[in-house]
Amino acid sequence: MSTGVLLLTHLACLRHDPGPEHPECPDRLRAVLRALDAEEFAALIRGEAPEATPDQLALAHPPAYVDAILGIRPAAGETVPLDADTVMSHGSAEAALRAAGAAVAAADAVMRGEVRRAFCAVRPPGHHAEPRRPMGFCFFSNAVIAARHAQRVHGAARVAILDFDVHHGNGSQACVEDDASILYASSHQWPLYPGTGQKREKGVGNVFNAVLPPGADGEAFRAAWAAELLPAVDLFAPELLVVSAGFDAHARDPLAQLRVREADFAWLTAEICALADRHCAGRVVSLLEGGYDLDALAASTAAHVRVLLQA
Repeated sequence: MSTGVLLLTHLACLRHDPGPEHPECPDRLRAVLRALDAEEFAALIRGEAPEATPDQLALAHPPAYVDAILGIRPAAGETVPLDADTVMSHGSAEAALRAAGAAVAAADAVMRGEVRRAFCAVRPPGHHAEPRRPMGFCFFSNAVIAARHAQRVHGAARVAILDFDVHHGNGSQACVEDDASILYASSHQWPLYPGTGQKREKGVGNVFNAVLPPGADGEAFRAAWAAELLPAVDLFAPELLVVSAGFDAHARDPLAQLRVREADFAWLTAEICALADRHCAGRVVSLLEGGYDLDALAASTAAHVRVLLQA
């Protein structure tokens, strides 16, 4: 098995433009890619994200929903709002296809043993997209698509989705809460958008939510994962780990009020890699989710990918 780390991205992900002042802006991805262009990341195996197929998107969404989203193609310079936060531009459909396609290609690469881990530097994010509803800047549930693709094509019996974005991944949870073959574990601030993710939400025993109050720091973040979430994943013994890597729990992020730092993200990444080494030959697929302070996003992503390379 290769010990390499795959980095997947595509320039089309820069052409999803929700409009001026929107926090989920193309500069987010530019900041991430600049950080990963540093010499210390020269060992990354770089590839272009393919477009997901309709059948792959249908692993998480009804075909009618997929057709409806992909059928929205605004003219250049125009936008179509789908809700108060989620906007489609001329380039949005391809960007969303590339983001989901990166997740699929990353799952293929790690399940085939071509690489040990993968990071998908893509946008739009995915963890708020419910089976039949776009929301929270998201159109397709990229993490769930990756998990189900690994199951359908590569025979993975159990896949865990680990979500450390500051916002609860209501879409990921909605997609898998009745599916005991996929575990969903999330730490997130509450109260905060989207208002879901209480500890009482258990799915069929496969959903684990750790709630952090505004102002919680890295120590609280680490404790939630060490005491609540990682033990549940360990017991589940997954054959693949899919990470929803949102960095908006950072102390500098403008959309939330946690006080997590780069070292905390690095600590959790190391714990995730150790768990992957125990259960699934090191297989980790990580997908960029949130993070809206550009400097904090770049530094946090670098900390995360640095550990993926070294662990």
